[in-house]
Amino acid sequence: MAPVLQTSLPALPWMDPRLSRLPGILPLDPAQWLIVDEAYAGQMAFRDRLIAERANEVHALTSAALPAASELYDRVLADLPRLGFELSKRTATRPDGATVPLNPDEPLMTLGRLVQEDLCLMEAGADGEHVLTGAILCFPASWTLSEKLGRPLVRIHVPVPSYDTNLATRVQRLFDAVRPERPLWRMNYHPYQVPDLFHPRRESDPRPAPSGPAPFLRCERQCLLRLPRTGAVVFSIHTYMVAMDSLPAEARARLPDMAHSAD
Repeated sequence: MAPVLQTSLPALPWMDPRLSRLPGILPLDPAQWLIVDEAYAGQMAFRDRLIAERANEVHALTSAALPAASELYDRVLADLPRLGFELSKRTATRPDGATVPLNPDEPLMTLGRLVQEDLCLMEAGADGEHVLTGAILCFPASWTLSEKLGRPLVRIHVPVPSYDTNLATRVQRLFDAVRPERPLWRMNYHPYQVPDLFHPRRESDPRPAPSGPAPFLRCERQCLLRLPRTGAVVFSIHTYMVAMDSLPAEARARLPDMAHSAD
């Protein structure tokens, strides 16, 4: 399969001090939560294939999270017309022309075939810490959904070295404070040796050292949106993969050295 690449990024987080300082959170216009970009057709074809062939790897939903998943389903479908979709009672025709059956009994699986964003449901547990209760995750960046399901924020971020106690406390406060009418966003970046969108990795798997200059850059536009009825927080991930040589020269020159790049 030919690599699916974007030609540009919506932001250069390493050059914007508001985004470069962890956790780098900014307010988000709710109308800009979901995006259809130039890689839509290619990414959606890959998502269709993953959901058809590897559903147990890219989808998980606890029974307790079904109300939140259903609310998210309704929320996304309400946004689709402005993104160029045509809706009927039973189907949605995507901007790339593909028609997808609408199945509210499989809310996350259906949404995974409609939008580029991966969608993770985070709900407050008994101690108040947010727990991953469901997700459609077609494009994991060095983590595995089955290993993180049912785990709280701190445990989800093992083995990320920068996710220390101080950062964990700040992130939990953000999850507690996000309001339905005031979503938030941030953006990260990682050099990649190969343009793999589906890049799962277990916590115990080795993180190899760089094997040379990375020809690709992977960025994630991550958004936090609270659902008003269930109170669940949606953590959405819009993945960008660009060739390094497509970046402006100044942006390439200012890109920090990373501790490792993904193979």
